[in-house]
Amino acid sequence: MPAPTRTLAVCAAPVVALLALAAFVPLPFTIAQPGSTVNVLGSDQGKPVISISGAAGRSTSGQLRMTTIVATGPHTEVGLGDVVSSWFRTDRAVMPHDAVYPSGQSDKEVEEHNVAEMKKSQDSASQAALRLLRRSPGEVKVDLRLADIGGPSAGLLFALGVVDKLDGDGRGGDLTGGRTIAGTGTIDPDGKVGAVGGVALKTQAAARDGATIFLVPKDECSEASSELPKGLRLIPVTSLPDAVDSLKALKSGDNVPSCPA
Repeated sequence: MPAPTRTLAVCAAPVVALLALAAFVPLPFTIAQPGSTVNVLGSDQGKPVISISGAAGRSTSGQLRMTTIVATGPHTEVGLGDVVSSWFRTDRAVMPHDAVYPSGQSDKEVEEHNVAEMKKSQDSASQAALRLLRRSPGEVKVDLRLADIGGPSAGLLFALGVVDKLDGDGRGGDLTGGRTIAGTGTIDPDGKVGAVGGVALKTQAAARDGATIFLVPKDECSEASSELPKGLRLIPVTSLPDAVDSLKALKSGDNVPSCPA
């Protein structure tokens, strides 16, 4: 009977050695956590995030906070200990490296890509908002500024900010109803809202910074609900008109869509 025990001991030795080695070998993962939020109706680094010319802009109350995540850099080494400790934390996410950063790109190339995606997102947001309001881009000029943040996921909040600055709720009031509303989602010029990454972490950033409502791409309801902070309500959206209608209904006390339980 002792033979199997000896066999197990002999086989276990290489496994222990491999685990010890793995603790010091970089793994193909990125660690992400909740990042900053910015009120697009306000200022960033002393300058308005949204500036409008060619039409009268509105003074607004309430907030529309775009949300971000912070991830380890494209060439930061992530070890087994980092992965294990982050795996069991609700304020951390372990993500495949290639899902966050394009393979083979330098830090500079990654930064340039993210800046380009942000600019594209801003242009799409302006077009979608003006199209919804039936304003001519030849007459109304929208300038969006946001420093040190890249990627396309602020598109929905940019577009809502432009709508609120130009038209509010359409009845002389604020689209936000004076609330602090956060959210995420890409947007195309036709107003379609697309999915983004790190939604569960973004809800935590939103709650931390005072939001009570979070607008989430409908297809990501499940992920957003997984670690939803107490007191934060999810509203699923598929398009800019959809989001605007939901905020108007919220303000007036009408029924508002919710993510499935």
